[in-house]
Amino acid sequence: MKIILLDTKTLGTDLDLSPLEKFGEIIKYETTSKDETLRHIQDAEIIITNKVVISKEVMQNSPNLKLIAIAATGMNNVDLEAAKALNIGVKNVAGYSTTSVVQHTFAMAFHLIAKLSYYNRTVKDGTWSKSNLFTDVSQPFNEIAGKSWGIIGLGTIGKEVAHIAQAFGVQVNYYSTSGRNKINDYHHYELEELLKKSDIISIHCPLNEKTENLINESNLSLLKNNAILLNLGRGGIINEQDLAQALDKQKFYTGLDVITTEPISTDNPLMHIKNRDQLLITPHMAWASVEAREKLLVGIVNNIEIFLKEKRY
Repeated sequence: MKIILLDTKTLGTDLDLSPLEKFGEIIKYETTSKDETLRHIQDAEIIITNKVVISKEVMQNSPNLKLIAIAATGMNNVDLEAAKALNIGVKNVAGYSTTSVVQHTFAMAFHLIAKLSYYNRTVKDGTWSKSNLFTDVSQPFNEIAGKSWGIIGLGTIGKEVAHIAQAFGVQVNYYSTSGRNKINDYHHYELEELLKKSDIISIHCPLNEKTENLINESNLSLLKNNAILLNLGRGGIINEQDLAQALDKQKFYTGLDVITTEPISTDNPLMHIKNRDQLLITPHMAWASVEAREKLLVGIVNNIEIFLKEKRY
């Protein structure tokens, strides 16, 4: 088999890809642009893609292609209807990143709750050294015990966040973006009520027609003073222009691991807000712990093995 990896750089340079070698010849590309995609995969029998888009046209012009192994859970970068019509298998990997995303959710929450950006800066710029005090409590911070945590999207990740939040003594509520998931161990609120009542809100839902711009100018104003809003779902769920304006007018904190256009553009309004300590942005990394990426590779290898056995190649 000739196997092409289209964007190995997104998987990290530390990941040992040698388990794939048992399937045949391996060709690796760190990145693949839209213009390079067809040239890179034209002779491949199996391709592995994280975010490289595989269109109908690309598949039609790749006569040897038998399997598209997606190095992710989402499958929106592959034209699934075209793959089915052309008898090309498509396999994704589910569940590998749950623990990593949950951990990152709490890392962001605690960073913002404890005002760590501010305190780290006051130490490193010498402010604390000049104060003659053993401590600094110039930016008051709270415990999360007894607070209300609202979860938008109570799927696998959302439920794990809820479970861990309860261990910290938090009251968990949620909003179902589909409107179908209303029987759970937690109280369901409609979105506006959830935003009004919650001290911490974390987003773990997919991006679709119901969730695009779900958080916007009309409901950002409902957030409590000093509330924390976290997006670990997808960029586009929060309207970034509206968020930037709200952060400069209101006193709440936001942690984002996902942005509408990634990497973030330098002219994104979030890059130019006045109240910078109210915003924490990480580069879509919540999914990518060492352990999660190792699980992802195991899933890819298993998917290829199962496919080859089923097709008897």
